[in-house]
Amino acid sequence: MALLPVDDALARLLAGAETLPAEHAALHDAAWRVLAQPIAALRTQPPFDASAMDGYAVRAADIAALPASLSVIGEAPAGRSFGGSVGPGEAVRIFTGAPVPEGADTILLQEDARRSDDGKTVEALESTAKGRHVRKAGLDFRDGDALLPAGRVLDPAALSLAAAANHATLPVVARPRVAILATGDELLPPGSDPGPDQIIASNGYGVAALVRADGGEPLDLGIAPDRAEAIAAAVERARQAGAHVIVTLGGASVGDHDLVHEVLTSLGMTLDFWKIAMRPGKPLMVGKLDGVHVLGLPGNPVSSLVCAHLFLRPLLAKLGGREFAPDIRDAVLGEAMKANDHRRDYVRARVEDRGGKMVTTPFPTQDSSMLRTLAEANCLIVREANAPAGNAGEFCKVLMLR
Repeated sequence: MALLPVDDALARLLAGAETLPAEHAALHDAAWRVLAQPIAALRTQPPFDASAMDGYAVRAADIAALPASLSVIGEAPAGRSFGGSVGPGEAVRIFTGAPVPEGADTILLQEDARRSDDGKTVEALESTAKGRHVRKAGLDFRDGDALLPAGRVLDPAALSLAAAANHATLPVVARPRVAILATGDELLPPGSDPGPDQIIASNGYGVAALVRADGGEPLDLGIAPDRAEAIAAAVERARQAGAHVIVTLGGASVGDHDLVHEVLTSLGMTLDFWKIAMRPGKPLMVGKLDGVHVLGLPGNPVSSLVCAHLFLRPLLAKLGGREFAPDIRDAVLGEAMKANDHRRDYVRARVEDRGGKMVTTPFPTQDSSMLRTLAEANCLIVREANAPAGNAGEFCKVLMLR
């Protein structure tokens, strides 16, 4: 099978993906999710003419000429209106958010007033124009107003607006559920005491973190040994849990002990492709199992995470109803790079601003098992297939990681 170019592989992956159906989520569970339907206001905000400041509700005409002394006839705290009306020469002590009493048309700020010792009168020290410091009913929105469109990500402002409009639940795109399965007799969970032929499983934690960051829900299936029945049982757990995506870590190649492809095919998976013209990460398996997306990531840690950035993140975005745009920026090489071969290369590097110029320097060793360099890198230099040698100072593209 010929190696599939990265862009073609991504296009085929996304062509088979559809936005997940809507569900209703409580406000506390809706943050950063995507609205599946537009929403309108269920109330008017504010529902009445409200004071924007602490002070006195008065008639502007009564304080046009200074000094002006007014009789204090009552009080209007937030949440409780004054029962009467304000007539000529009268004032009501009012607080921010309280309804403006009938008859009053402006707010005299408390710092512009002097209350008598007995509290029965207040002297206006400044004039206030009609309507000043009064929030008119419906200033923000009115009952039935269209507020947020479908597709809007519920960021803090959007979520607060929905709450103010009296929505207790919201129609949102379902969270993609991603079942993550590590395979291999050599793997043990962190905190174990590995034998001489074993290593600690690490890939799943980084992949799960990416899933959470992109609005998905990771389901940890643990580590399956290299036995067909164990892998099949884990896949069945994923299906029973309602996973939208099954991500396998390792075992997707064609070696004698790489059983993942064999098991999934026996369970009914339709394989689309499994070899990509990229480095790191050539053995990437993509298929579908009864409508569930299957993404087999390489076992090498760096390959696994790079492929997750390039393929899993866009897939989650489409399933979750989001736009996805990788953060690719222009930079110049900080040192020379040799010519590339027939695979697109994603080179771990650091990029920094040097006097307004983004300069990127690759790490000298790019072995796909070296997580430390990936943790230290803040970008990947994208080297196209068959790119000629590049000299220091030449233009390049970088994919930002953080």
